[in-house]
Amino acid sequence: MGYFRAMHRVVALIGPVQSPFELGCAIEVFGTERPGMPRHYAFEVCAERPGPVPTTGGYPMAVVHGLSVLQDADTVIIPGWRPVEEPLSDPVRRALLRAHARGARLVTICSGVFALARTGLLDGRSATTHRSRADQLRREFPRVRVEPDRLYVDHGDVATSAGAGAGFDLCLHLVRHDQGAAYAALLARHMVLPPHREGGQAPYVPAPPPGGALDDLRTWADERLGTPLSVDDLAARLGVSPRTLARRFAAQLGTSPGAWLLSRRVAAARTLLEETDLPVEAIAARVGLSSAVNLRRRFRARTGTTPGAYRRAFRAP
Repeated sequence: MGYFRAMHRVVALIGPVQSPFELGCAIEVFGTERPGMPRHYAFEVCAERPGPVPTTGGYPMAVVHGLSVLQDADTVIIPGWRPVEEPLSDPVRRALLRAHARGARLVTICSGVFALARTGLLDGRSATTHRSRADQLRREFPRVRVEPDRLYVDHGDVATSAGAGAGFDLCLHLVRHDQGAAYAALLARHMVLPPHREGGQAPYVPAPPPGGALDDLRTWADERLGTPLSVDDLAARLGVSPRTLARRFAAQLGTSPGAWLLSRRVAAARTLLEETDLPVEAIAARVGLSSAVNLRRRFRARTGTTPGAYRRAFRAP
């Protein structure tokens, strides 16, 4: 999917009884026009049956679009699903699976994970939700690896967030991935929110639970990206074998140590492109990618664009 298009279409799928706050998280980040800020997202709301939808606030919400608008969505957000026991109808399940199959990413806020889990797309993967619902999610979906201590978990094609407030964190994380750190930070300042609370290893790999050994390793590695770090160096830092380190990364992050380290180098390069005037050769040296040629190759593979084009699009004022 082309995340660097001029306008990214976001559609929120309303649940049987909608929480206004959880929907509001998505609206504030993706659907609110702000003076002086460029628009990168087109936002719409849909329901299986257009018309009045009850809300947890005790008033009905008028929804004009049906499931057909999901056909062109780049991102589909399920901002809560109440009651969580409510099954997915066949039309909703098919619409979500079709959207995912053609490349749309599916995102949930809080209890919305119950709807996504019913599609089967979370089987064998990690996911999060509000702590009060974690045990229920485990019981109903034993093939989902539930991690309630995470603010959010982003697998690229599917992403879940914890309590409703963590929906802001996940949405801003997605904006950071789509539009760059400078734009996401500016948006967060408009909303008077922290620009980036790390619930996943930005921008592509989810982070381990705070305070764990891999969290300490991440900090240690980030401070040494300009050096020729290797997987053996990471293993030695934790005092384990490279094979044990690989098992821990696979279990906690769903990736390999080498891929994780490369994602950190590319993330650091993005920040330097956004916030400095350093030439590409200097940035490559600072993030440990050795040369401008290597940086360009790795950067394009990860982001779908070149360092120069990325800087022109997302350079902070």
